[in-house]
Amino acid sequence: MANFVSPGVYVVEKDLSNYPTSVNPSVVGVVGFANQGPINDATLITSQEGLIQSFGSPTEQLTGQGLEGSLEILEATNSMYFVRAADTAAADASSYVTLGSCPSFAVSAYASGTDTAHGTAGAVIANIGMTLDAGMASTSSLYLDVQVAVDGVNVFNTPKQFDIPAGTVLAGGGNKQAYALKKIIGGSLDGAAAGAYYDDTDLSATWVTAGYSGSGVILTASAFSGSGRTAADGWAVLGGVDSYGATSGYATSSITSYGISLENTGTNGASYSVQSLYPGIGYNEGTKSDGSTSGYSAQVLKTGGENVNLQINREGNVAESYKISLLASGNFAEDMINTGATDLKSQYVKAYFAAADLDATVTELTTFQSQLASFVAGTFHGQDANSVAQTSINARFIKPVQGTYSLAGGTAGAETDSILIGAVATKTGLYALDDDTLNISMGIIPGVASETVQNALITLAESSQNFLAVVAPPYGLATVQQAIDWSNGQSSERTAAIASNYAAVYWPWVQTYDNFAAKDRWYDPAIYAVRQMAYTDEVGDPWFAPAGVVRGSLTKPTDVEVSVNQGDRDSMYSGGNIINPIVNFPQQGIMIFGQRTAQRDSTALDRVNVRRLLIQVRKILLSSTRRFVFEPNDSTTWEKIVGVVDPLMDDIRRRRGLVDYKVICDETTNTAVRVDRNEMWCKVLLKPTKTAEVVVFELNLTNQSAQI
Repeated sequence: MANFVSPGVYVVEKDLSNYPTSVNPSVVGVVGFANQGPINDATLITSQEGLIQSFGSPTEQLTGQGLEGSLEILEATNSMYFVRAADTAAADASSYVTLGSCPSFAVSAYASGTDTAHGTAGAVIANIGMTLDAGMASTSSLYLDVQVAVDGVNVFNTPKQFDIPAGTVLAGGGNKQAYALKKIIGGSLDGAAAGAYYDDTDLSATWVTAGYSGSGVILTASAFSGSGRTAADGWAVLGGVDSYGATSGYATSSITSYGISLENTGTNGASYSVQSLYPGIGYNEGTKSDGSTSGYSAQVLKTGGENVNLQINREGNVAESYKISLLASGNFAEDMINTGATDLKSQYVKAYFAAADLDATVTELTTFQSQLASFVAGTFHGQDANSVAQTSINARFIKPVQGTYSLAGGTAGAETDSILIGAVATKTGLYALDDDTLNISMGIIPGVASETVQNALITLAESSQNFLAVVAPPYGLATVQQAIDWSNGQSSERTAAIASNYAAVYWPWVQTYDNFAAKDRWYDPAIYAVRQMAYTDEVGDPWFAPAGVVRGSLTKPTDVEVSVNQGDRDSMYSGGNIINPIVNFPQQGIMIFGQRTAQRDSTALDRVNVRRLLIQVRKILLSSTRRFVFEPNDSTTWEKIVGVVDPLMDDIRRRRGLVDYKVICDETTNTAVRVDRNEMWCKVLLKPTKTAEVVVFELNLTNQSAQI
């Protein structure tokens, strides 16, 4: 309490507005195998599209029906956590994007055949393309014809003509012909098929380069001193740029330059390694039976300039697009795309520069014309567009080579029971669901009838008290007796009976059309049991029975594996047996016609609706009353707790979940011994609403004289 020591008016706020929180009862946890996506992590899925985007399409080659079941359940809920089980043997799909140099040539401001930069003395040509400084008498104009061919196809219909007339740039001191070529030829814009570049330290020479890299690119050029561009006007001011980045003597008026592709792998290889974000065979690019593309690829578009557009293609369609380069210009590749599986920028891949088959330490280039050695250390080999092998490459104008690079080599690893179960310590497999923050209310491992896996799921449901485990006998049982024997642990597939009110068993399997396989398939009935529980939450509440005509009708299945009659249902549902039948009624269709838990004792918890009621009440009580921990253990706090819990129970009663209830939190529940142990006890007495599973009409016949 505040202590006021002087006269005045004070306002004190006290928040006494405690109320019970709301908890979503329809969150489903699914564990299964998939060909792509995060592994051993409970991933929130809110739509069918999101499931396929993250984990790929279902296929019969996968063990179980995790993806198939998830797609069905997502028709009734938008809250699901999918755990993709996988082991450490699973491998990423990958592809090496080739790095290469763009073909280029140099333009000199020195006399034909001379090159002061290489120690040959010579007179300075009148500065090309600019008004000369005071003291220099002449001006000169330069005319260039340039053609770029990529994989044998010319970029320009006719050679591109660049006219650099005298006076293009004003005199400003020094030899600045580089400014003139840059102004006319350009090259700074993305998409430029040819560009001019220079170093500030030597403005007397300029490189002209193609905007594309690799051994599929050829650059040809001719220089003229006159606008007529005749042979007589040829001007020998062009020089070649070799694979070491050096410029040869400027002694030719026509030149052909070849792009270079570096080796991707091996001791002398360097590349941009693009890998699937997670392991899996689903990332490998291939062709489906219908001729369409599956998997992923990285595509470097034929884009000029220092940047390239890198597309990530998913099943033949563009999924993501990035502008990347090797330069420290804001588009450096390792800044644009994540290099690992954290700080994600891409939903599908990770990528990094590699040298000698290892993750390379690289330095962002400061200019496009910087040499390869400035980027990464090593000795690199390759081949040029003239099919000549190049060694010890230290070329300039390095960028990813245009082309499509299919991801390959991804594997999903083994698909075994132990991988589905996982480990408690590392929270892998189904133990990834052991997290209170997920708020899972139903757990399922569809299509897997292994006794070991099902028992592990049921045990987790019991120990966490968070969810109901829904299971089913294996596909292929031909009779009701076989199903009963299985649930009682008297079959070759199961040797121990299922006995838990945190589990529910459904049978037989149901036939449903699979859009992905384009045929009818038999689906685990637990899938539709969970689906109808979520549907029940949507149209009613979790304490309503997810069975019968109103909430148990299945509209998608077309048949049941075994047709069960009244006698079969009696045997499955009574006499200590705990199987919830799925029945195909002649006129009313296929529906779930039972809602027993797997508890063998006759208590209220032998019904699914009561177990789901208590799961829901427990979660709301935990979230609503945690605020009272460390409060004084006295009557004031007891009254506050009753003030929170009583409205909750009354609300459930009004919504037909309880017949009656009573909340007690006083000195009768909080004895002196409990208070001394710092314990506060609150007793909640519940009379759950029972379902009308047997509806009986008693018909009484009377004689004609009876009074009715």
